[in-house]
Amino acid sequence: MAELNEERIDKWLWAARFYKTRQLAADAVSGGKVHINGQRCKPGKDVKLTDVLTISKDGYTWQISVTALTKQRRAAKDAVLMYLEDPASVNKRLQQQELHKQQQALIHPSEREHKPNKKQRRQIHRFKQDF
Repeated sequence: MAELNEERIDKWLWAARFYKTRQLAADAVSGGKVHINGQRCKPGKDVKLTDVLTISKDGYTWQISVTALTKQRRAAKDAVLMYLEDPASVNKRLQQQELHKQQQALIHPSEREHKPNKKQRRQIHRFKQDF
């Protein structure tokens, strides 16, 4: 990766693949979804190698430290090397994902549990005809 001292936060978020476009990254930063070292910032703010970022996206929160800067968007496997996520952040996000899955299972039971197959439909039809 290129040897840089600073990079705009919106460019870095785009290059690290947190957002698909720079405009989405800039909107998130402007909307207060991204903090640098606990401070709210603007899209033009420069991020440095030692900065700690807090990113809120889709109901999940990432607490990461910047380990590399680049001006180009790289492959996903290279983008992961641009930051180091806090282990507590990883655990919290995994717990949130598990909770979300459980909630979705309660709200939207799978079709398989409720939709009878052909044999079951025939049995239901015969049962109803008997009465």
